[in-house]
Amino acid sequence: MKKTLLAFLLLLLSLHIFAQRNTNERARWFTDARFGMFIHWGLYSAAEGFWKGEKLRHNNDYAEWIYYRNQINRDEYVSLLDRFDWDDIDPEEWVVLAKKAGMKYVTITAKHHDGFALWNSKVSDYDLGNYTDRDIIKEMAAACKKHELKLGLYYSHWVDWEHPYGWSHEREIYGIAPAEYDRYWQEKVILQVRELLTNYGDISLMWFDMWINHSKAVVTKRQLLQLKSMIRELQPNCLVNSRLGLSIEEDPDIDFKTLGDNQLGSQKEDFPWQSPATVAHSWGFHSSDTQWKSTSTLLKSLIGNVSLNGNFMLNIGPRSNGDVPFEISQRLLEMGDWLKVNGESVYGSEAFDLDADQHDWGKITCKQDGDRFKLYLHVYNWPLNKKLYLTGVNGIPEKVYLLADKEKSSLSFKNVSPFTSIDLPNDQPDPYVSVIVLEYKQRPTSINDIVAKTTDGGYSLQPGNQINRLNKTETTPASKYGTIPEHVTVETAQSFKWKVYIDEPGTKTVDVSCSFQGKSDSGKFTILTYKTELSNRITGTGLTVGEPNENWHIERFAAGRIGAINFLEPGLYDIELRIEPDNNEPVKFQWIWIQ
Repeated sequence: MKKTLLAFLLLLLSLHIFAQRNTNERARWFTDARFGMFIHWGLYSAAEGFWKGEKLRHNNDYAEWIYYRNQINRDEYVSLLDRFDWDDIDPEEWVVLAKKAGMKYVTITAKHHDGFALWNSKVSDYDLGNYTDRDIIKEMAAACKKHELKLGLYYSHWVDWEHPYGWSHEREIYGIAPAEYDRYWQEKVILQVRELLTNYGDISLMWFDMWINHSKAVVTKRQLLQLKSMIRELQPNCLVNSRLGLSIEEDPDIDFKTLGDNQLGSQKEDFPWQSPATVAHSWGFHSSDTQWKSTSTLLKSLIGNVSLNGNFMLNIGPRSNGDVPFEISQRLLEMGDWLKVNGESVYGSEAFDLDADQHDWGKITCKQDGDRFKLYLHVYNWPLNKKLYLTGVNGIPEKVYLLADKEKSSLSFKNVSPFTSIDLPNDQPDPYVSVIVLEYKQRPTSINDIVAKTTDGGYSLQPGNQINRLNKTETTPASKYGTIPEHVTVETAQSFKWKVYIDEPGTKTVDVSCSFQGKSDSGKFTILTYKTELSNRITGTGLTVGEPNENWHIERFAAGRIGAINFLEPGLYDIELRIEPDNNEPVKFQWIWIQ
């Protein structure tokens, strides 16, 4: 029996707010900006991934590591400066490109692991000012101020291959005394960061690059706190990232978390965070790099991060003459064109309360805009039936329209909370990602524990989208390159429960996908819902070949029809699956499909 009152109470109990609460005042601009530029440029840019005809000695092909990988002599490495075309190099062009791309801040590698500084440092003779009359950090600071972009500086504090007492990974073999490393720290790190924060005006963020916690490195917590304390003293508004070596959990004074290289977000966070990413593969310019990500991929990465309260910092690796590879500049300009139309859905926006993977058509961001609350539906795949289904939002929008439509012409929609069906025009407004805006008088409530209607009009009930998903069933991840899908192994009687909203009543078929390698057919599937009970025996699915001619034989996951359910009217329904194996023969359950 459908329990409307119970469903309503469950709705109220399942409301969640995921606003980005744990953001300090320093970082407010950062969470509004969302999109920034990373610039990897240094001596390594002139090597272009090769040294004396030999390619970089590592399959990851990070061109900025060539000094270390190819064991280059220090003085020979500096000779790469002869390949720089100083008459053509203009850092302002990089800043202009960032602005055209819709980026709000720029972070440049002031000193990378090779230890070579891009400014006129009085602390060391291993810097640009010692060999040329150029100070790239000074020029970047002037250009960012002129074009009203925030300036960030990358500084490699942990690793320095040039300094006699800096950390090189060869010291895993030969070692270094703490007192020696502290000489490097006090004589170079502290003094150079002081220069950067004293001589170049406002620095909006310091981006450090220790990808492990200090407990696993030669750097001590005392040294890291000394560095952070100096930053707070010299520039109180300057942000510090977690790759300083202190996690946000360990030190709440860290301003934002940095994920791994090219690692995108996977869950909502209340604190600021960021993904550093490349357009191709290498960070510094590499002449043989061909792994170019498409504009659609990059936009989806940006949107996906914002939908989880994250930022996206996209790298350019200019050549030694200052040129940005065409493939990079082209994609950045295309992203900028998209943001000119759709930037409202990114800048100052945040995660909504629904699970980020709730819908198969794309992602949701949101913001309070004056007296209206707006949901932005980023549609990655324009539905062929010209219907967009929004499941889990409990409220009637005042208006629905395309963000690309300057007239904000209303789109037709039907709403019976918590389900909204939107009628789409035949043609999508943007070839990359189209955005639909829903305006509400106030922030709508939501139901997270509900299965969304898919683009093709069905319901996919999986272990991961059950009711009370915080108490997740232990799943076995996909394996054998995905030929064995993610599943739950059921060895004794077990129940799974879902909630769905049926907007179109009628008879719907029910399929269950599983793998069963037992010999007995006495186990049973039972599906229970409104006035309906479906039962079926669990039968063997046998084996299949995962990859031909490679002796790749795997358990077969196959879907079987359990029966049909007649939903008499629209509304919320609970669906329960009971799996009862027999004779200790496990069942590997994958999903239920209702359509």
